[in-house]
Amino acid sequence: MPTDYIVDLLVAERDRLSRAIDALQGPTRRRGRPPKNPLAASSAPAPATQAKPARKNRTFTAAQRKQQAARMKAYWANKRKLNA
Repeated sequence: MPTDYIVDLLVAERDRLSRAIDALQGPTRRRGRPPKNPLAASSAPAPATQAKPARKNRTFTAAQRKQQAARMKAYWANKRKLNA
């Protein structure tokens, strides 16, 4: 029997066994970046999680903005004084 023929048979057997093992283990979770098309993703159901409430944007009041502006002016004045 030629060696090439034996190698081809062994590779075919290895591929068949790999497919059988994959079928028995079931689908695995995909790692990395998800596919662009969400419908192309695996049909395995995702675990149900409760959605977190959306974070409310914090906004400064006019008085807070004025205080922050004063703090930043003092900060930059101090930086200019140290570099001069």
